Amino acid sequence: MGGTYVLVIDLARAATLDVGALGACAFPAGTYAYVGSAFGPGGFARVDRHRELAAGERETRHWHIDYLLGHPETTLESVIRFPDADRECELVASLPGDHVPDFGASDCGCEAHLLESPGADVVCEAATDAGGVVDASR
Repeated sequence: MGGTYVLVIDLARAATLDVGALGACAFPAGTYAYVGSAFGPGGFARVDRHRELAAGERETRHWHIDYLLGHPETTLESVIRFPDADRECELVASLPGDHVPDFGASDCGCEAHLLESPGADVVCEAATDAGGVVDASR
């Protein structure tokens, strides 16, 4: 099964990361929300891959978010799923936070798919209010 998902990420300390074709990107310490989609053959297995990368169990980086998740000061705090729903662009436009320009949006017309967020609880509440389900698996 696939759908849309929101990753709630904590960056403990400010970092400048080389993010593939985007080059060097500065990230202040804080909470970030990444909105992605998982409609390929593996569906939500993509979320498991993100978890593995954040836990240091995987090295290969394919997408912009992989560079942030793979940083040692990053923690994947929560995952909110929207099963069978194609809401990626809608959610990134409606969730609280400031867009990180061009991050994760190379395949659509959005400004970004990563938000610098006001806090994990705020994002989780907004995402569940929008119909998302918190993924309790870890």
